[in-house]
Amino acid sequence: MKLYDDQLIVVTGGAGFIGSGVIRYLNSLGMTNIIVVDELGCTEKWQNLVGKRFVDVLDKSQLFEWLKGREGAIEAFIHLGACSATTETDASYLLENNYRYTQRLAEYALKNGQRFIYASSAATFGNGEKGFSDDHDCLESLQPLNMYGYSKHLFDLWVKDQGLLDRVVGLKYYNVFGPNEAHKGRMASALTHILPVIQKDGVARLFKSSEPERFGDGDQRRDFIYVKDVARMTCAFLTNDATGIFNIGSGIAATWNELVTALFKAVNIPVRIEYIPMPADLIGKYQNYSCADMSKTKRVLKSEIKCMPLEESVKDYVCNYLLPGKKW
Repeated sequence: MKLYDDQLIVVTGGAGFIGSGVIRYLNSLGMTNIIVVDELGCTEKWQNLVGKRFVDVLDKSQLFEWLKGREGAIEAFIHLGACSATTETDASYLLENNYRYTQRLAEYALKNGQRFIYASSAATFGNGEKGFSDDHDCLESLQPLNMYGYSKHLFDLWVKDQGLLDRVVGLKYYNVFGPNEAHKGRMASALTHILPVIQKDGVARLFKSSEPERFGDGDQRRDFIYVKDVARMTCAFLTNDATGIFNIGSGIAATWNELVTALFKAVNIPVRIEYIPMPADLIGKYQNYSCADMSKTKRVLKSEIKCMPLEESVKDYVCNYLLPGKKW
């Protein structure tokens, strides 16, 4: 696929964490033919758009009306907009916002021959008992641990059931961290919450293991990936012909102890870690392990999957964004 200057890229969730990173990356390639779709409300998400170049900003409620008569003006959709709170319990809201809205947008894009790239999630894999393969044959066996993951899983299943896996791109994002996530509050990466405590008390507090027979305290493992790498990989799917569902991770399972040690090193403070009980609303819904199988993604993106090492990415995030209070 070749992107033309007079055709538009619609980025939903464009003022959000990953979405604003995608727009930053597109701008770095000289692309400004972007329509940003989001739900800004009274939040501070608008700050993520400062300094970025695009054509217009729409509220998500305006999008389908705006699309009327513009069928030939759009080259692609990067659909990242969703409620990403793993603690959200309103199933009806998640079904409408994350599942049905995505269905409707996909149907529009496919009807008009437009590239449709959407965000799935590693939360669809649940506790990992079924592995972390993005093989389409494994989809039905996955068992998400929370309603957010299930809302994403439902759309993956719908795509497969409708025979659309060869017409769309779904990206299963793993544990993304980096600049422009402050507005997410409790759902922002742990680094944003731990850094102020380290600065104040000289200690990092991590959750005790909920599965001590499998993991020691702080030795729970996640596939942490920097948002700059995620933005680059996501945009790579605009210029290839790949279709299907793909993992977007580092392919490395690092421990929370390793992540926090990198944080201490970034601020030049001696490592001191304490372990605290896990909040009740996370017990049974918390992934103690995740690691993306990147073999399929590597075949498509090749060198584009190379990620910044964890220690280096944590240092970049802390020193260039968190401490000076800057956006990307």
